[in-house]
Amino acid sequence: MRVIGLTGGIASGKSTFAAELRALGAPVVDADQLARAAVARGSAGLAAVVGAFGAEVLGEDGQLDRRRMAARVFSDPAARARLEAIVHPTVRALFRKELARLAARGEPLAFYDVPLLYEAGLEREVELVVVVWTPREVQLRRLAARDGLSRPEAEARLAAQTPLDEKAARADAVVANDGAPAALAGKAARLLSDLRAGLTRRLPNAAAPRY
Repeated sequence: MRVIGLTGGIASGKSTFAAELRALGAPVVDADQLARAAVARGSAGLAAVVGAFGAEVLGEDGQLDRRRMAARVFSDPAARARLEAIVHPTVRALFRKELARLAARGEPLAFYDVPLLYEAGLEREVELVVVVWTPREVQLRRLAARDGLSRPEAEARLAAQTPLDEKAARADAVVANDGAPAALAGKAARLLSDLRAGLTRRLPNAAAPRY
């Protein structure tokens, strides 16, 4: 089974594109869902996070308060590294288990939806990388409107990630989300068609297809 990495940036439209792929019948493994499972209530992962950061990262329901945890590690690289050292090994194990399940089901390909794919060095875990790209100004406006952020707050969030232009420059295929959201459905269909027709190798980025 071929595994295709799918990434982008905050407010780039990656999740919308992933939903379009699912609607077309393509399996999409969501790294965020795996990360939630890795620190679910009662898990060894959550116990390790509490041991590293204290019980204040828990909500009243005993679950990890992801917003509070994000605020804790957002501007502290050392704290973020500690959290990743706890969560990432479990996420990788869950990812491989899900891939095995899909392969046993006879799926010819699957997408791995990872927001920080390049940041985590996961491009080595997949055959090809597809980046959902949008202009930075559009990304800023979407993020500010979606999360109720000021312009400086939105810019700080973007500054914490690898720029989308840089990710697109490294990608094997780029999906441009710079028009109407409805256009993503057609782009998802074309991408799937091309993959099924034999887009089987990494290409120099200048030759990478654009959608």
